[in-house]
Amino acid sequence: MEHSLDITALANFNLVATHGGFGRASRASGQPKATLSRHVRALEESLGVRLVERGGRGLKLTPEGAILHARTVDPFGEIAQVAEELKSGIGRPRGVLRVSVPLLFAHTAMGRLGAAFLTAHPEVRLEVTAEDRLVDLVGDGYDVVVRFNPRPDDALVGRRFLSDQLVLVAPPDLRQPYADAAAPGDIELRAIVRTGRTEVGPWTVVDAAGCVRTYRPRPVLCFSTPLLIRNAVLAGAGAAMVPRFAVAEDIAARRVVEWGVAQAPAIEGWVLHASRRLVSPKVSAFVDFLCRPFT
Repeated sequence: MEHSLDITALANFNLVATHGGFGRASRASGQPKATLSRHVRALEESLGVRLVERGGRGLKLTPEGAILHARTVDPFGEIAQVAEELKSGIGRPRGVLRVSVPLLFAHTAMGRLGAAFLTAHPEVRLEVTAEDRLVDLVGDGYDVVVRFNPRPDDALVGRRFLSDQLVLVAPPDLRQPYADAAAPGDIELRAIVRTGRTEVGPWTVVDAAGCVRTYRPRPVLCFSTPLLIRNAVLAGAGAAMVPRFAVAEDIAARRVVEWGVAQAPAIEGWVLHASRRLVSPKVSAFVDFLCRPFT
């Protein structure tokens, strides 16, 4: 016997599951709790399975309910998004835009970029989370993620907005060591490095005069993020390899001195979104905006 699926009931079930309860879903949607409860019960009866455990202090999905929610929430989210965009006019960026950004980029660039983006698109509420962990864009509820040198991912698409290089920088009062050409690898250098790197290989750079110089870093501080490394250089602790965009203003202001450009692959910044979702105007607007300052 075939069962017809009530689309409204399924949509309201996902609304309740997403918000974690009938009360919260009622406040978010403006629908009465009794209506939501009736729709969920009707959906359970049509499918012949229980979807929600009732009587507890909070909403708890049954295993069947969890499967149904996981398999159907994204399509219904897209349908709701399209409906909202049709109401307000297609191509008009609006609503909440959730973005995950690495700490270093967030602290050095995202503040001014976010302010400029909202000036251009005042109906968007930008929510930026600064974090270095590899987030699950869909699972963690983000619309966009910014990643540097990302691994290939068939679930994500986007554009490269930045191509940068590592530069060796040091405090202005740190004397730049030199060595004889016969032993270029013996230039020892007080260095600030990433945590977890038990052995740090030589740093080979090309200086402003075109000379190739190789340094042997002697770690004096280890930090988990590039932002902390940059701050330690600014505080005079030692030299470090950091992306140029992170210290461009510091170099210009002579807060740090550039000793050379690393002979290493370029650093690529990508702004990414889910490939299987409809690309909303707010996502397209953010991607286009972020790519403009760096092109």
